[in-house]
Amino acid sequence: MGANNGKQYGSEGKGSSSISSDVSSSTDHTPTKAQKNVATSEDSDLSMRTLSTPSPALICPPALPGFQNGRGSSTSSSSITGETVAMVHSPPPTRLTHPLIRLASRPQKEQASIDRLPDHSMVQIFSFLPTNQLCRCARVCRRWYNLAWDPRLWRTIRLTGETINVDRALKVLTRRLCQDTPNVCLMLETVIVSGCRRLTDRGLYTIAQCCPELRRLEVSGCYNISNEAVFDVVSLCPNLEHLDVSGCSKVTCISLTREASIKLSPLHGKQISIRYLDMTDCFVLEDEGLHTIAAHCTQLTHLYLRRCVRLTDEGLRYLVIYCTSIKELSVSDCRFVSDFGLREIAKLESRLRYLSIAHCGRITDVGIRYVAKYCSKLRYLNARGCEGITDHGVEYLAKNCTKLKSLDIGKCPLVSDTGLESLALNCFNLKRLSLKSCESITGQGLQIVAANCFDLQMLNVQDCEASVEALRFVKRHCKRCVIEHTNPAFF
Repeated sequence: MGANNGKQYGSEGKGSSSISSDVSSSTDHTPTKAQKNVATSEDSDLSMRTLSTPSPALICPPALPGFQNGRGSSTSSSSITGETVAMVHSPPPTRLTHPLIRLASRPQKEQASIDRLPDHSMVQIFSFLPTNQLCRCARVCRRWYNLAWDPRLWRTIRLTGETINVDRALKVLTRRLCQDTPNVCLMLETVIVSGCRRLTDRGLYTIAQCCPELRRLEVSGCYNISNEAVFDVVSLCPNLEHLDVSGCSKVTCISLTREASIKLSPLHGKQISIRYLDMTDCFVLEDEGLHTIAAHCTQLTHLYLRRCVRLTDEGLRYLVIYCTSIKELSVSDCRFVSDFGLREIAKLESRLRYLSIAHCGRITDVGIRYVAKYCSKLRYLNARGCEGITDHGVEYLAKNCTKLKSLDIGKCPLVSDTGLESLALNCFNLKRLSLKSCESITGQGLQIVAANCFDLQMLNVQDCEASVEALRFVKRHCKRCVIEHTNPAFF
């Protein structure tokens, strides 16, 4: 990207020797001592100004042979270590001139097409760039530097990569963003560092200290962070609503720090404003930890506990007592959850719209009846792998949850065409249906579904006994339906 404005790093970052050669080629006399003192003084002023200016962070890959931070003299805070780091550099310097010194006239380069765009268009383009690319743009020229640090572009920081030194990157970025408001990044609302495995508690502490207006934090897959760091974030960022710690195996709880609980009033001291919480693959989460989460995060509406294998029905009981506003809940692969747990979940009643109980082998028709009876506004149910569910459970579900739009009962061998008939005659708004590996399903059941559920958009019948004629019937009646199958004769 060659913005020319006459202020490229390579052309502007010349030392005093280059300026001297330009001067000598354009004049016949030697500058006086006074002139030299003025130029030296101005050089000193510029160097002091450059060093005192907070600089952006460039998230760049390992240095290649012969690569020198652009082509100019930028100040680097890293060495060639074979890792991705945050490099500190100064804004493009202004050309040194003096009234008594005339530089050689140079032919102006043709202006690049992108430089003809107005500032608001450039900012709009920059808004689509990830954080590391935005920092690269800040190195092009002074105009791009100023545009790249427009506050509107820094409501979100998004960093990805397993090798990035994310702790250091966050420190440098927040320091630059705190330039106008010392020690506080008032504009920053979202930080996404998912998959950055080198993130540690130090990086989260930086976020907690500098980002009081943070509303969304995603650190999925960052398995080096601990409970203490998460406590700091939720305690110092009172507006945090969305938290994703999936895959953070050391996180066992979400709570306030002891200091925060003491400082705040008894009425508000134990409340956290989180509404969305994803703790998928937090293997060490237990019932007691879920109890603490529920007691502190009473405003939860979306909670995902996939593969939290230590949870039992007791934990779900605590959850329903405190978090009465839950709309979406996933306990997939929680093998200790049974029909008693579904009885507790059913107490959420009509507020529950999404429920995933996939591969919970202890669930039978009894639990499904509890949910169907009290959660009449359920829209999505994933019961894949619940082998205890039969046609009776599906029939009860279809008659009570008539607004169901998505149902997955794959790998439920006891569900047959009888259950599909009840589903087709009651759930006319069904859009997605998965019957994968349902051995008792035949083409007749599929035809009944297709004849009644015209809005069907996805049908999974992989590893089912579905004839070509039945599949063609479905395609003919459900025009927009995508059929996933394993019948090589149908195409």
